[in-house]
Amino acid sequence: MKIIICGSISAAEEILSAKKKLEDMRYEVEIPEGVKNLELRGRTEVSVEEKAEDKIKHDLIRGYFEKMKNYDVVLVVNPEKRGVQGYVGGNTLIEMAFGHVLGKKLYVLNPLPELSYTSEILAMQPVVINGNLSMIH
Repeated sequence: MKIIICGSISAAEEILSAKKKLEDMRYEVEIPEGVKNLELRGRTEVSVEEKAEDKIKHDLIRGYFEKMKNYDVVLVVNPEKRGVQGYVGGNTLIEMAFGHVLGKKLYVLNPLPELSYTSEILAMQPVVINGNLSMIH
């Protein structure tokens, strides 16, 4: 099975950890370009405008959509961020929607947070696996 991981660049350590564990379980795994690219990974504290420029320059949004077409499952890695347990940011929400529209099975690593768009996340019917990667199938 082929798994594509979505999550904030600030969750790079958690994403890389999940990738290793899934690869040890013999899955093929793709991770966000911002996690693979050390230059982008180091730019988490730049302005909103600079983040947008990075996404445009590297075609990150469209690029991940195109990659997602070739994967079976979407895993959202959603650790705590800015005091919000299970944080799902705007970019990750977009990627979840891509997966949903493409008919991919959606898994979320940690319980979902209470956010203004939690109903949209719930409507995509992701499976919350509470950190248990063996629940992905």
